[in-house]
Amino acid sequence: MDVILPKQVFLTRGHGQHREKLVSFELALREAGISPFNLVRVSSIFPPHCQLISRASGLKQLRAGQIVFLVMSENSTDEAHRLISSAIGLAIPEDPDQYGYLAEHEGFGETEKEASLRAEELAAEMLATKLGQDYSPKNFKRGKNNYYSLNDRLTVQTRSLSQIATGSKGLWTTTVAAAVLVT
Repeated sequence: MDVILPKQVFLTRGHGQHREKLVSFELALREAGISPFNLVRVSSIFPPHCQLISRASGLKQLRAGQIVFLVMSENSTDEAHRLISSAIGLAIPEDPDQYGYLAEHEGFGETEKEASLRAEELAAEMLATKLGQDYSPKNFKRGKNNYYSLNDRLTVQTRSLSQIATGSKGLWTTTVAAAVLVT
């Protein structure tokens, strides 16, 4: 049996509004560029030796109708003025032979930055505890260039992407953020 092991991943996001919830979701997928694919949600593992690539590079490798694996955050509201967010975060270990984590986060009343940081922290926390590190927010420090310091010797590379939108009267509003795995 062949093993499906993604070699690349890209991050994408989108939002949509429509009177029907399903159509608002479809419009969010269109804006994210992933509506022509058969999407299969998977759990939150960033494969060993996987390369983070641009959305444009990733989309060029996919064909309409293809089965595509992804980790996706999705949020919807039909409440006017309700601020919603969807975010995807990733944490990559220093050792490329080890797997990392992808984390999805959905929120209300958050800015894009707040949602992104929460998703990164979730992914970094899962990786830290997998590596045997105790997690404590007070010793978990965000550094420059998307790195978290877990202790004096261990840092974790992180990335994130979020999408926010505000609900409108009489419409469904949907946000999505996804890490798309390219095999």
